[in-house]
Amino acid sequence: MTAPEHPHSSPVPLHRLPFGEPGPPRPAELPGGVPAWLVSRYADVRQVLCDPRFGRARLYAPDAPALSGVPDLVNDPDLMFNQDGPDHLRLRRTLRRAFTPRAVARWRPWIAAIVDELLDRLAEQRQPADLVAEFTLPLPVAVISRLMGLDASARSRMRHWSDHAFSDGTHAGEQVESVLKEFAAFGADLLAERRGTPGDDLISSIVRAADEEGGIPEGQLTSLVCGLVVGGHDSTMTMLGNALLCLLGEHPDAWPRLAADEEAAGRAADRIVHLIPLGDDRGSARHASADVEVGGVPIPAGAIVLADCGMANRDPAVFPRTTLHDLFSPLEAPTLSFGAGPHYCLGAWLARTELQLALHRLAVRFPALRLAEPPDAVTWRTGTTSRSPQRLRVEW
Repeated sequence: MTAPEHPHSSPVPLHRLPFGEPGPPRPAELPGGVPAWLVSRYADVRQVLCDPRFGRARLYAPDAPALSGVPDLVNDPDLMFNQDGPDHLRLRRTLRRAFTPRAVARWRPWIAAIVDELLDRLAEQRQPADLVAEFTLPLPVAVISRLMGLDASARSRMRHWSDHAFSDGTHAGEQVESVLKEFAAFGADLLAERRGTPGDDLISSIVRAADEEGGIPEGQLTSLVCGLVVGGHDSTMTMLGNALLCLLGEHPDAWPRLAADEEAAGRAADRIVHLIPLGDDRGSARHASADVEVGGVPIPAGAIVLADCGMANRDPAVFPRTTLHDLFSPLEAPTLSFGAGPHYCLGAWLARTELQLALHRLAVRFPALRLAEPPDAVTWRTGTTSRSPQRLRVEW
């Protein structure tokens, strides 16, 4: 479900997007006119995301209405996010130890070293400098590349693959199909290479876990690897770019506190992720496999349900308006920005760590950092389901 204000016609900064008041489940429709149910209250959204009767796989059954006219990665039936039950668990178990809080804590020193190296380079740039080119993009690309053992040629293709994997429908279908075919071949070759020459990288650990697990189709493993390559950097780049636009444009008074207190920077990262969506699309779709009552409203079997996490994250019954925009106030309940239930984002801890380190160390290194142009003059990266500044010109 697309927000009324689309980025191509009205590029409103995502932290200013309007959200309606959460309420009981109500009839809605997908962009193509397919009927659906909109769920928007926090408790109701959590129920839909956690209840196994609301799944993803049936959305891609042969007789199901098409969710997208473009063959993007997000709607690939082989993607882990689109699996349910045992098929989903088998794939998820291949990553069960990779992104735990303990694992991410071990990575923290070298992630911090990447942040500091990028800040050293930024300090040498002529002003105004572009934070996207110098920081918000290369940071998550460097992190996911190190984790997966990707070489420079793969890094140079990441944005091209991401633009088509997360296309919002503005790319020609044949073009998207061609790029994704190339991307899938890269993923399959990477799996074959690590089977022959395993290392201590994430792909090698996936291969070992998949062999132990058994029964995982190669197509699902390839989609898993491709999803990690693009999802592992696109979301963090988007979150960080939008966070910096919001902070520097509307909360410059918060900058000294980000520098003084790393834990405060972590709370600010949590609050910003909670409030600023990745893009303009609203609603994570699920298919009801049985009649289910949600928030006192009966949802019939076979219905498509849209769980609006952005609206639920603003539910005044859970997140009081007095603290909703207090960047340093701990969240009153777990955010739904990373989902919930069996499809909860595996990379949540990694994303939070990158954001915390990036915001804190950037504020320490550049205490006088400021936007070189007003927020309304920002050029937006469009054409994909996520949206963030194409460039973010700054001075210090």
